[in-house]
Amino acid sequence: MGSPNEQSLLALELELKTLERMPLHELRVFWGARWGRAPELRSVGLLRRMIAWRLQTALLGGLDDDTMALLQRKSVPLSPQLPAGSRVTREYRGVLHHVDVCEGAYLYQGREYRSLSKIASEITGTHWNGPKFFGLRAKRVAQ
Repeated sequence: MGSPNEQSLLALELELKTLERMPLHELRVFWGARWGRAPELRSVGLLRRMIAWRLQTALLGGLDDDTMALLQRKSVPLSPQLPAGSRVTREYRGVLHHVDVCEGAYLYQGREYRSLSKIASEITGTHWNGPKFFGLRAKRVAQ
């Protein structure tokens, strides 16, 4: 896709400004005239953003293939691998627990473990996701 010219960018900007003043029913009519049946949303802001996204991607292009693949993944991204020599620490019930990262293993209280989950279970007495217990996995945001 070639670069858009200045005139088409100005036209897009004007169209986006016009969207800002449209009430919900006008946004639905706008959508319907361009792409068929409008989504049954009650949120004016969300419908505005969806229309703006479609207008901008039509002119400027959408997301690159890598970003699309990342968004379409259904699994939670894996925690980054910790380099050997790192140390993770977690306070649990008033006690600090330190785990040293070694090549292919974790060292906790003088014993080697294959996973952080085993160590988290050892500490808590219940099953835990190790990376989550030690704060290495981002928290999911409610959708």
